[in-house]
Amino acid sequence: MNQLKINIPEGFKIKSFDEKTGEVNFEPLPKDIKERLKTFEDVLKEKNMTLEYFNEISEELLPDELAYRKLKLIAGVLNEGWEPDWSNSNEYKYYPWFKMGSPSGVGFSYDGYDRWYAGSNVGSRLCFKSSELAEYAGKQFTDIYKDFLTLNN
Repeated sequence: MNQLKINIPEGFKIKSFDEKTGEVNFEPLPKDIKERLKTFEDVLKEKNMTLEYFNEISEELLPDELAYRKLKLIAGVLNEGWEPDWSNSNEYKYYPWFKMGSPSGVGFSYDGYDRWYAGSNVGSRLCFKSSELAEYAGKQFTDIYKDFLTLNN
């Protein structure tokens, strides 16, 4: 079998491949981080980490600990290197806010976002640089937040 290895240019993905002519067409990757991150696997891809490796280093964790590890990665990737400056009370920090239907988490749903000054209601690793990102994370990764915030049997 003859093979040809093609390196995809950084910032692009394969749009189409014509088997008859051998022509490969590329298109730019979406620039907005929310367009690139739809699943936790997308987060791992951004971190150059395989799902197998993540599962291997996480196998001893309880469900809520596993969810926390995932949420730290999600927040880090969505924030694209931004870290909160806790000494700056003028810098808003945002986090998803959820409406819980009962102590068991039934009715768990995304409810909005909140911002705060230097005081903290949420782990600093889980806050976002914008309300838009906090809302996106809460809606896109609701199941992971549910595993983190509720009791698991």
